[in-house]
Amino acid sequence: MEKLQRILHVDDAEDIRMIIKISLEMIGGYHVDQFESGQDAMAGAEGCDPQLFLLDFMMPDMDGMETWSALRTLPGFQDIPAIFVTAKAEENFSQNMLNRGALTVITKPFDPTELCAEIEKAWAAHLENVNGNA
Repeated sequence: MEKLQRILHVDDAEDIRMIIKISLEMIGGYHVDQFESGQDAMAGAEGCDPQLFLLDFMMPDMDGMETWSALRTLPGFQDIPAIFVTAKAEENFSQNMLNRGALTVITKPFDPTELCAEIEKAWAAHLENVNGNA
C-alpha cells in the first residue's frame, strides 16, 4: 500500500463536512469525496477511488457501521478500512468499533488542525499491520 491520498467521507452534518473537507484538503493535501448519507455514498462511490472511508457514526437511516458494510459490498471496496467520527465519547463504544475493524475513532468535537495527524497515525499503523502480515 502507498501513501494515503484519497478519502471518501460521509457525514449528514453540512458544517462538519465543510470543516473536514477544508482540513483534509488544505492541511493534509488529500483528495476528499464527500456524501451526505450512506445511501448517497452507495450511489456515488463507484466514481471514486478511495483508500480510506471516514464515516460519521450517528446518521439517520444508515449509521456509519451500516454504511461501511454496504460500501464494502461494492467491487474493489471490500478491503478499504474505515475511521469513524462520533459524538459518542464512551471508551467502550470506541473499543467496540476497534474490535469491529475500525482503524480508530475520532471523537467530536475534534481539532481540525489535528485531524490530519490523527488520520495519518491510524493509516501508518494500518500499513504496518498490513505489511507485517503480508
